[in-house]
Amino acid sequence: MAPLTAPARHNLPRPGTGFVGRERDLSDLLRLLGSSRSVTLCGADGIGKTRLALRVAEQSTASFPDGVWMADLTDARSTLEVYARVAHAVRVVEEPGQPLSATVTEALRHRRLLLVLDSCEHVANEVVGVGESLLASCPNVSVLLTSEEPIRLSGGTVWRVPAMAPPMAARNAPPPDPADGEAVRLFLDRARTRDPRFSASPEELEDVAVVCDLAGGVPLAIEVLGASAPETGPDELARGLRSHLASPFARPGPGQAVSRNEVLPLVLDFVYESLPEPERLLLRRLSVFRGWDLELAEQVCSDEALPETAILDLLTSLLDRSLITVTGEFEGRVRYRLPEAVRRFAQERLAAAGEAEVFQERLMARMLRLAEDLGRRLESSRGMPWAERDSGRQRVIAEYDTLRSLLRWSYQRGAAEPGLRLCVSLTAHWVSHHNYSEGAHWLDRLLALDEAAKAPSRPRALVGRAQLARVRRDHDLALSMGEEGLRLCREAGDDVFVRTALNLLALVGVRSRTPDRAAVRVEEALRLCRDAGDVWGEAIALGTRAALVAQQGDYPSSDQHYTTALALLRGMDHRWGVAVTLMGQARAAEANDDLMTADRCYREALDTQRVIGSVAEEARCLAGIGRVAHALGSTEQAYDYLSEGLVLSHSTGQRAEAARTLVAIARVAFGSGLREEACLLAGSATEVRSDLGLVTHEAPWPFVKVERVRRRRRRLVDWWERGRAMSLSDAVDLAERLAVDGRRPASRSPRMRKRDAGTTADSGRKHPEPREDSDGRSGTTAPTPAESEPPRSRLTQRELEIARLVSRGKSNPEIARTLFITPSTAARHVANINRKMGFHSRTQIAAWVERHRDTG
Repeated sequence: MAPLTAPARHNLPRPGTGFVGRERDLSDLLRLLGSSRSVTLCGADGIGKTRLALRVAEQSTASFPDGVWMADLTDARSTLEVYARVAHAVRVVEEPGQPLSATVTEALRHRRLLLVLDSCEHVANEVVGVGESLLASCPNVSVLLTSEEPIRLSGGTVWRVPAMAPPMAARNAPPPDPADGEAVRLFLDRARTRDPRFSASPEELEDVAVVCDLAGGVPLAIEVLGASAPETGPDELARGLRSHLASPFARPGPGQAVSRNEVLPLVLDFVYESLPEPERLLLRRLSVFRGWDLELAEQVCSDEALPETAILDLLTSLLDRSLITVTGEFEGRVRYRLPEAVRRFAQERLAAAGEAEVFQERLMARMLRLAEDLGRRLESSRGMPWAERDSGRQRVIAEYDTLRSLLRWSYQRGAAEPGLRLCVSLTAHWVSHHNYSEGAHWLDRLLALDEAAKAPSRPRALVGRAQLARVRRDHDLALSMGEEGLRLCREAGDDVFVRTALNLLALVGVRSRTPDRAAVRVEEALRLCRDAGDVWGEAIALGTRAALVAQQGDYPSSDQHYTTALALLRGMDHRWGVAVTLMGQARAAEANDDLMTADRCYREALDTQRVIGSVAEEARCLAGIGRVAHALGSTEQAYDYLSEGLVLSHSTGQRAEAARTLVAIARVAFGSGLREEACLLAGSATEVRSDLGLVTHEAPWPFVKVERVRRRRRRLVDWWERGRAMSLSDAVDLAERLAVDGRRPASRSPRMRKRDAGTTADSGRKHPEPREDSDGRSGTTAPTPAESEPPRSRLTQRELEIARLVSRGKSNPEIARTLFITPSTAARHVANINRKMGFHSRTQIAAWVERHRDTG
């Protein structure tokens, strides 16, 4: 079966070395995956399950238009952790107040994708539960698993990954050429990777075949042995390995042969014993990491026996020996990791040397300093370039696997204090990246330890747990945890977290509609922050005060407080804070019918959220711009922005926001005369909100309030009831069809006509005249204030992405399919690029991309 390849969305890692052999296995698995929705690759450690699964996934992209996504379950130990890794892989964002399992399932329900779950053996039962649920609820999702032991899902197939084949001889034919065997080819490939000059004579090829046979055809064993060949030679390698495997210490019992499951540890032991002592020291110490760079290795692994200055050369040697791999770069620094089988072997050697606790503690101390520094940097009041703050956020992501392993290590040892300190430092990461459940999981476990009652970090940890409860909309828990944390922080004289707790409790008061409590807390927070020169805390308090007075109807004061908060945040160049505050100001302005301010704030926040990569907030900004466009009378742009926001909310699992956007699209449709479609969308939104436990309406609100349609109430209710029976995905499809095909010229509102004439009473600024979009449609460009117009080279991240696709000759429909947006949204982006850059054609965009390709 010929491999099927096509451009597709995926998160598959790039293999550090080439794929050798397995041609028949690959062909058979591709065929099998076409007929079975669940395939498990099982086999011994190092047999090549992950590499084969990745190759199958790479060559299956044409069959899965919604992509192929890999989740590494090596360190997962619970159902929650399995869902968390799946959500991260498929780019689903945790929805506040909802089980992560339900969010993931709904987001994948109508997607056609391949999910690769790697290293499932430690959570086999949990994987069965998650896999069965996804297969039952998501009919177009297929699952490819890897595990040391068989895991069989309903209707699935288990494929035992064989050892690499030796050269095969035909019947009555001369002995085969050893170089024809895939195991020998792999050996030679790794030898030449280390030394391109390596070659083997016919006699040495026989020795290579012997080595591969002694290694049981296990690919990882063959790779590390092949990497040793340029230094040792095939003949000496064969003699040494045969002798090692024949040793009574290596044999499982008198007269018993070594099984394939036991070969890899014995081969690793053989290679390990041949290493110089400094390389052995470093290899076993590196096992405390899940991933690292040179600086971390130098700081954690060096001592008198292993000088810091020697680490780089030793890392390079271990890399040449295929004992460690390169996973990529972060800020120009190479990232490394150990293959999992090698890491487990090295951990055993570290424990045998009596060094496990020592180096775990050294790693914890170093990562605590790193995490606390990065946390302070994110909330520091000191002005610094956003790139410097953001690098801290990205560094946490790069080290997160190691940080997570340290949380587990602390919990398993009953060591509450270091674990709680780490949680406190990671709280901002959990909140900003929507990892609410995982953060709550670790804080709850660590706070429940006996030692936690007297841990110095307990007060701060309670405040952090309250922050996570707030974003999960558990206001009662946020209040109780926050009040207890505030009391303990006051007793400890922890002024920094007293201010943090006050700001948190004020925000809880706003969200829970208890304004008196919120007012008391926010005023104290504001006073203390100003006294301490805490600009970040002051800006947060001002934003909370702005939301509070807006809730009470005092919109002028709200706007003033938001503007002051923004001035402080811009002075710090804190773009995340600026974006969140702009969204609050936009919502208040929209509620006050100050549409020009709302539009300006939503648009600036959108550009910033796209740069930051906050997709849930990006969807909210898009929907906000769409609602404002509709209020201004621009039906076409309302459909464009609302439909893009809807697709983004739906694809990332944000059901509440998707329902809200469906209602907004329903309003547009109703105003355009599409009453049935409007009621269907409103009904579907009502059902979604009901499922989520949110406030719902008993009729197709807001349409029954319109005087002229009350005579047709029964028909509206019938349509609305039909909509309640629609799935969310069907409602999203209907909304997209309205955006693409169902536009009708809407009557121009007096406000819209006034805006298009040149100025508005709201802003006093001139706005663009109606113009023709790049796909030939006549439309009106939504307002873009002059001061927010970017320079010629400052396109948004999405616009740069689209410009590159234009330069490759992609049409608007092709761009839409590639980026999972509507054709009209693609057209709007092309039009925006032309407007910002002063261009008039796609040819000019393509030429500009080519000119700047080398300069980024």
